[in-house]
Amino acid sequence: RKGIKLRVVPINDRGELMLDEYERLFNDRTRIVSVTHVSNVLGTVNPVRRMIEIAHSYSVPVLVDGAQSTPHFAVDMQSLDADFFAFSGHKIYGPTGVGVLYGKETWLDRLPPYMGGGEMIRHVTFEHTTFNGLPFKFEAGTPDYVATTGLARALDYVAALGMDNIHAHEQELTRYALERMRRIPGMRILGEAGERDAVISFLVGGIHHLDMGTLLDRLGIAVRTGHHCAEPLMRRLGVEGTVRASFALYNTRSEVDALVEGIERVAKMF
Repeated sequence: RKGIKLRVVPINDRGELMLDEYERLFNDRTRIVSVTHVSNVLGTVNPVRRMIEIAHSYSVPVLVDGAQSTPHFAVDMQSLDADFFAFSGHKIYGPTGVGVLYGKETWLDRLPPYMGGGEMIRHVTFEHTTFNGLPFKFEAGTPDYVATTGLARALDYVAALGMDNIHAHEQELTRYALERMRRIPGMRILGEAGERDAVISFLVGGIHHLDMGTLLDRLGIAVRTGHHCAEPLMRRLGVEGTVRASFALYNTRSEVDALVEGIERVAKMF
């Protein structure tokens, strides 16, 4: 509707964004960069700090999707210097239907409100309306204070555990899982980035991802299957979908062992 043209940053065969190609995409019509902090499919931790530096050298703002990063490691907004940063509440052990959108004041001041209602206006007449200041300009009506209180509790919970502790635990589990999974005959792990998070996408031999996921489910092992809301990435990888195992602060080595033994058992069925 607006005539916006999307220019997509390519990835290499390891599942890493190609920064040289990224910088070549900029021109005098570039208006915003949108990038995920961590791939929900490959676990690749993208070099967003460097990407933001490059974008800012062209005076272009950056929106970072942090849904896959905030539950797994500490994010320093001052160091990152993102113009906008968003994440969802349920991925960090909070309620569904709530999340966070961070924005720099200079940009939020320029943006118009997207919804009308109480609190978001300073003065109103039939002829003219003056909008309230930040953050009230974007907070029309009664806020979802139940969900936001739940999210605050969840953030307090992970902060008390220590994000560095969570990250170290999940990284150890991921390394252990990769080490064991690579020994499975026919195993294909998609994404071999140098810096990765606690996600592993895989296929085994000619077994369809849905068959693998269904049979693992029968064994009491929870994985995700399909294209993971990333069909363009599936086309780039040359597959229809993958099986995805994710690790969190509550997972254990014994659960990794169960996953590996389950994959081996399913593979024998085929």
